[in-house]
Amino acid sequence: MTRPDLTEPLPPPPPPRRRGLFGGLRNNFLAGVVVIAPIGLTVWLIWTVVGWVDGFVMPFVPRQWHPEQLVNSILGRGPDDWITVNIRGVGVVVFLIFTVIIGWLAKGFFGRSLLRTGESLVGRMPVVRSIYSGAKQIAETVFAQQESSFDNACLVEYPRRGVWAVAFISTSAKGEVRRRVDAEDLLTVFLPTTPNPTSGFLLFVPRSEVIVLDMTVEDAAKLVISAGLVYPADREAPAPGAQALPVADRGRARAS
Repeated sequence: MTRPDLTEPLPPPPPPRRRGLFGGLRNNFLAGVVVIAPIGLTVWLIWTVVGWVDGFVMPFVPRQWHPEQLVNSILGRGPDDWITVNIRGVGVVVFLIFTVIIGWLAKGFFGRSLLRTGESLVGRMPVVRSIYSGAKQIAETVFAQQESSFDNACLVEYPRRGVWAVAFISTSAKGEVRRRVDAEDLLTVFLPTTPNPTSGFLLFVPRSEVIVLDMTVEDAAKLVISAGLVYPADREAPAPGAQALPVADRGRARAS
């Protein structure tokens, strides 16, 4: 078997295949879907939620205050020339006004007293107490007026040594958790799952084993949601000709 002569020049690569009419139409169609899909999904979701709120709220509104009844009353229409009016969003407006009034009353002395009395009654009901307590904690967390968010994005070794995962630093561990663990300063870290960052794992990690990242929490969340497809710009890009440190060394250098 003869060896090929490596000194001979390689044959030229084949010319790129020209795309046909169908290929161009396919690419244009996919580009259009990328533009239309987010807009259409957003409009559909808003339209559906508004319709759901209207269907839930409007039965509690007196009939004489419905848009259809008001319009026909103003125009003097009767059953023979009745105009059908279907306006979406009226229930949403009624719900917002009702919620603002309830919030204003709850901030007053009478409202707070009434709320405490109601919560004490609910606290005596075994099943209802658990449901109300959980719903209240979720509502206070989601709609909290005071700003509470993660401090920094970070890297932790999970699920084993040598494998790194993006996580978020909540705070320093306190109380019994800090007292029971025979270790140095502990950090409370939330490790989200991909592509749904609302679920994940709560970890207590020694500070020395956490690499704090320069990227913002929002950029780290985009990285998690996109499954590593969307990377933020590196804030510590090395100078031309300089050798960049590995990620672990760079994080430990900042920690020291």
